[in-house]
Amino acid sequence: MRTQLTRFAAAGLAVAMLAACGSDDKKAASTTAAPTTAAAAPTTTAAATPTTAGGDTATTAGATEGSGGAAPAGDLKTGLTIAVIPKAINNAYFDAAFVGAQKACEELQATCEQVGPTEATGAAQTEFINTEIQKGVDAIVISAADADSVTPSLQQAKAAGIAVVTYDADVNDTSARLAMIKPTTPDLIATSQVKWISDAIGPEGGEIAILSAAATAENQNAWIDLMKKDLAANYPKLKLVDTVYGDDDAATSADKAAALLQAHPDLKGIISPTTVGVAATAKYISGSEYKGKVQVTGLGLPSEMKSYLKDGTVKTVGLWDPGMLGYLGIYAAVNAVSGNDLSAGFAADGKTYTPDADGIVIVGPPAEFTADNVDQYAF
Repeated sequence: MRTQLTRFAAAGLAVAMLAACGSDDKKAASTTAAPTTAAAAPTTTAAATPTTAGGDTATTAGATEGSGGAAPAGDLKTGLTIAVIPKAINNAYFDAAFVGAQKACEELQATCEQVGPTEATGAAQTEFINTEIQKGVDAIVISAADADSVTPSLQQAKAAGIAVVTYDADVNDTSARLAMIKPTTPDLIATSQVKWISDAIGPEGGEIAILSAAATAENQNAWIDLMKKDLAANYPKLKLVDTVYGDDDAATSADKAAALLQAHPDLKGIISPTTVGVAATAKYISGSEYKGKVQVTGLGLPSEMKSYLKDGTVKTVGLWDPGMLGYLGIYAAVNAVSGNDLSAGFAADGKTYTPDADGIVIVGPPAEFTADNVDQYAF
C-alpha cells in the first residue's frame, strides 16, 4: 500500500529537525510559526481518510469529504497561542508532526511553539505543561510520555481555560483532554507488525521479542497487548520470549537490543513499535554477526530506515504520515477554543473529522516501506 505524503511533512521535515533543539539541562526547544495575514488552502492527502483493517470507511472517528455540510457552524478565532509538547524533542517523528502543526497554525493565523524535554518521561513533560499554564497559552497539544503522571497538570490547564488535545499517545483519564488524534487503529498497527515479522522470519517461525519505548506509554502498551493476542490466535510458530523498553533513546534501545540477543541465542526477530527503537535496533544488527539471522521490523521513518531496507537488514517497516497528527491536533484545539462542539465534527484538510464517543479522531492507515518503494517517500 502506498500512502501519499502531505506536502508539509515531506518538504518541512529538515527545517523542523534543525529548528527543534535541546540541551542537557532540559531547557525548552521552541519553534514558532507566526500567524499569516490570510489562511492558506488546505492540502488534501490520502492519509487523511481513516479506514478499518478491512479497508472500509471507519464507522467512528470518520472523515467525510468537503468542508461544508456536516462541518460544525461557528467562526474560528485567530491570533491564538498554542504549545505543542511532544514526548521528547530531537526526535524526527515528532519534528515531522510539528511541521503539520505549523502548517495548520499558518492556515488558522495562530502562533504555535514546540517545547518539551530531552527525555521522554511524564515528570519531565509536567515541567513544561506547568510553564505553559503560567504563560497563559490558549491551547496545549501534547503526546503523553506517561498516561497517568501528566494528568494532574493537564487538569490544571483545563481548569485555567486552556484547551487540551492529545496526539499520538493519550492519557488514561480522558477527562483531562478534549480530543485525541490517533494515527490509525491500534489493531491494525499491531496485526501489521506481527505479519511483517512473520513474513520476514518465514514459515518455520521461532522466538521473537518486542523492544518498545517507555513502559508507561499508553499507545505502546495498547499495541503490545494486541500483538500478544494476535500471536496467540494466529501465529502458533512464533513465540514471544521477552518485552523490553528503550525509553525512546537510541543508545538505550541499542543496548536493549544487544541484551536481547545475548539473553536469547535462538532469537529470530525483534519488533520495535517506535521509530527510535527500530532504527537503533537495525543499526546495531546491520553491523553485527546477527545480520541476516535476526529479522527486524516495527514503526520507522522511511528516511531513517532506507539504508537498512536497502542492505537487507530489514525487509518491511511501516508508519503513517506523522504530519497529520500535528495538523489535526491544531485544528481540534482551535475549534475547541473557538467554542465549537468537537463532538459534532470539525473541518480540516478539506474534510470533516468526527470524533468517536471517547473523543478519538483517527488519521488513517499506515503505509508499508520496503526496499522496492522506500525511495518514493521523503519523510
